[in-house]
Amino acid sequence: MIRRAKALALLAPTMVLAGCVSLGSEPPASLLNLTPSQSAPAGSSASASRDEALAIYEPEVPAKIDVLRVPVQVSSTEIAYLKDAVWVEKPARLFRRLLAETVRVRTNRLVLDADDPGLSAQSRLRGVLREFGYDSSTSSVIVRYDAIRRGTDGTMETQRFEAVEQGVVAKAGPVGVALNQAANDVAAQVADWLGE
Repeated sequence: MIRRAKALALLAPTMVLAGCVSLGSEPPASLLNLTPSQSAPAGSSASASRDEALAIYEPEVPAKIDVLRVPVQVSSTEIAYLKDAVWVEKPARLFRRLLAETVRVRTNRLVLDADDPGLSAQSRLRGVLREFGYDSSTSSVIVRYDAIRRGTDGTMETQRFEAVEQGVVAKAGPVGVALNQAANDVAAQVADWLGE
């Protein structure tokens, strides 16, 4: 009897702690991702000098986008996050990869989209991903990207690109598909601008 009491006394803190600690919440049913509408085929290659290569950097984003959730513009001063809509990775990284693949395919340029400091290119593309979410007042998704390119001679040029997909139901699946379409649209616009 005394042994049992001692064993229970030793287990009691563990049992109390188990009730307080959560090892994670229920995972989402699925995760959202961005996929390019055009991809370079397997085995394709490119080579270029530093002057001909293009480095694409991860875009800056406002705090509302720098999360794994999809922001919803509720009013001019309020945002919320769409229920069950969770990105596999932060949107800035996903968008950079999609943009790099689209530019690679549409311009046939050597595109560097890694953060390796050993890789360098004279031409650079930076930018700010200003909007990447859902607008509840118009039932639409908006992707807005301000691109900044630096040429090999050091000149700077900027342009704003935007795509809107309207009539989107405020659910994770339809919003994810619409954001993917809008992101591909913006990436194609940027690629055409870079190819001029």
